[in-house]
Amino acid sequence: GALQTKGHSARVLSPEEAERLAKDQVLVSEFKQLKLEKEAQKNWDLFYKRNSTNFFKDRHWTTREFQELKACREFADQKLTILEAGCGVGNCLFPLLEEDLNIFAYACDFSPRAVEYVKKNALYSTERCKVFQCDLTKDDLLDNIPADSVDVVTLIFVLSGIHPEKMHLVLRNIYKVLKPGKCVLFRDYGLYDHAMLRFKSGSKLGENFYVRQDGTRSYFFTEEFLSQLFKAEGYEQVVNEYVQRETVNRKEDLRVPRVFLQSKFRKP
Repeated sequence: GALQTKGHSARVLSPEEAERLAKDQVLVSEFKQLKLEKEAQKNWDLFYKRNSTNFFKDRHWTTREFQELKACREFADQKLTILEAGCGVGNCLFPLLEEDLNIFAYACDFSPRAVEYVKKNALYSTERCKVFQCDLTKDDLLDNIPADSVDVVTLIFVLSGIHPEKMHLVLRNIYKVLKPGKCVLFRDYGLYDHAMLRFKSGSKLGENFYVRQDGTRSYFFTEEFLSQLFKAEGYEQVVNEYVQRETVNRKEDLRVPRVFLQSKFRKP
């Protein structure tokens, strides 16, 4: 089972957790940080090589959580054009295409291997989907998508894997293809999520920024940081809040605090 609350207050740490985080101040060396940045694509490609399409569950919660996909239509059967920025192997993409026959999706990912997995999926059809490899921090989306043509952009567990200093480049890139008045739907790791507290000492790259053992990186967002990031690129904030869940593993009697940031930003 899981209990879920939404709101604007960050999770409160236990004294033990606070002490552990306060002690962990040693950062990964600058040499290693530069190497991780240079090898980011290779590390994600290896991640998909190891895990194939099995790592993430199909995300059938997307349409439930983001009613906006239905709400942004002016009439019931209106065709929607969406962009899934950072599509991975299609865990969000294919459930959406199955549930909603009036969607055309652009989808891109940093990892060439992930893009290949999407193309090999039995549900992949060029009539309903265009997938391409893209580094959102430097490859211009306009090479594959017309300007001001997309109704909804989903940015789901993507921005956290990008260096905080480059996140604004992703938002600037997306802005060019989004129609005026339309939105980016965002969901990603929030401050003090269970995953953040599990990092061993020696994994810290910067404030709220860590490296996993496989070389992939993860940033944990505060509401304020995300808000400033989007607003600085010209977006208006519609919703921006923490989603806190306590996942209970009854078999092992474990309570795991999950924290995500779920948000919606509009291009004026």
